[in-house]
This record gives sequence, C-alpha cells and structure tokens, in this order.
Amino acid sequence: MRFDKPIVWPNGARCAAMITVDVDAEFVWLGMDPENSQRPKTLSMGQYGPRRGLARVLDVLDRFGVKATFFVPGRVAELYPEQIRDVAQRGHEIGHHGYVHENFGLLNREQQRTVLEKGLEAIQSIAGVRPVGFRTPAGDMTKDTVPLLLEMGFKYSSSMRGDDRPYFSEVDGQATPLVEIPAHWELDDFPYFAFNYYPPFPAGQGRIANYNQVLSIWKEEFDGYYRHGLCFVIMFHPQTIGTPGRIFLLEQLLSHMTSKPGVWFCTGSELADYWRQLGRLNDPRK
Repeated sequence: MRFDKPIVWPNGARCAAMITVDVDAEFVWLGMDPENSQRPKTLSMGQYGPRRGLARVLDVLDRFGVKATFFVPGRVAELYPEQIRDVAQRGHEIGHHGYVHENFGLLNREQQRTVLEKGLEAIQSIAGVRPVGFRTPAGDMTKDTVPLLLEMGFKYSSSMRGDDRPYFSEVDGQATPLVEIPAHWELDDFPYFAFNYYPPFPAGQGRIANYNQVLSIWKEEFDGYYRHGLCFVIMFHPQTIGTPGRIFLLEQLLSHMTSKPGVWFCTGSELADYWRQLGRLNDPRK
C-alpha cells in the first residue's frame, strides 16, 4: 500500500471533510435487544434524537454553512416524516441506513435486498429523494452486500474502517465502481456518550466521557487528517450530540475546522462522484 502519493482535492483543497449524522431514533436500541420494545424509558432516549436533538444539529450546520449527509433508516422516515423532510429541504443529503436498523451481517442476500428496497421506498416517498449512499446500520456486511448495492444503483458506502481515504470496493478481488468512504470509532459520538442501565450499554458501564477530552480528540484527529491531506469523516447521532450541553461540541469542532484554509466540506455523493472522476481504481491502495 502506498502512502507517498498525495491526493488532489478539488480547487486545491488541503483535505476533505464529510460530516455525517445517523438518525437512528429508537431503532438503535431495538436492534440491541428486541425486548426494548417493552421498555419505554430506553426507547425514549432514541426518540429524543428526532424530537429534540435533530433540530439543534440542523441549526448548527446552517450557522456554519456546512452541508452534511444524514443516514436514515426507512422506518424512521415513516415515523418522523416532518423531521426528515426538514433535513432534505435544508439541502442536506439523505443516505440509506436500513429499514429498522438491521444488522446486515446477520441477513442473507434476499433479506438484505428486501431491507434495501423497503428503505429506498420509504425515504423516497417521504423526502422525495432516492439515496445513493449507504451505511450499514449495525455490525457488519456480508459478501453479498456490495454486489447488491451496485445492482441497486448505489454510488458509495460509508461503513468500513480500513483506511483514511476513499477507495473502490472489491468483489472477488476486483475493484468495482462502488466508492467506500471509511470512518472510525474515535470519530463517532455514540461510543463516548450513549449510556443505558438496562440492558446495560456499554456492558461494563462506567462512562459518559468527559466533554472537553472528546472535543480535544476530535480536533486533534482533524488536525492530523488536515496535515496529511486525507478524508476526515465524523459520525454524529442526534440523540447523543443534540443535547443542550453536547451540541456545544459540534459548534466548537466546526468552528475549529472552518478556521482552517483549504477544507473541502462535502457530502458523500459529492465525494464519491469526485473520486470516480479521478479514476483511482486500485490507487493509492496498491
């Protein structure tokens, strides 16, 4: 794998930055344990996301003039149509995130196809857009996922962890047109701030993280991506970042990022289109 060849970003930008928001609502908790359907307090933590946190996230993005990519399960669009339409009307991209936040690693090919079709139909009917980006909702993919995404017209996935640059997904060792835009756990608010007593999450308890320390991690990570000319992808969840105190972290991070010259803020589809134009099949990963 080569690391010596710099990436040429649009208009001479120093690095790319993709702000992403996973609007999981209560389905992240239902996916952890179906018995949570009988636990109103647990579900209410997820419902806080679209009911309260999402508007704060959207207002901050508006204030900084940044367009983000929102990954939305189809059922969330059906349950919270006004909120998801608001996302689209403010000019943000909507990506596919399953139908009820399913773990694709546990689904066979036809089950995955059904989930993809239901999610597409729901988002298109509610928001009036057909997603071209996909993020696996939980767990992993299978060998069937990338071929299905290609067959159904997706341009990109943002699910893997294996690089800090986009690359072309492979099937049977051959590069495909599907762009993978990797993200990383340290750039995800959920592992720092999501907490529940029953069922216990995280299993060992003993967390919510210190806000200033998390902000420092995110800023330092961005500075590293900026210095090396890479692709910074951060993941937020309205139920965790959208509280009255934690929304400050998003404000401070965007203030830090926008103070740097030469940052290309892009949506997933913009990034995938650009990467395809470069024609970087198998490069720079060789």
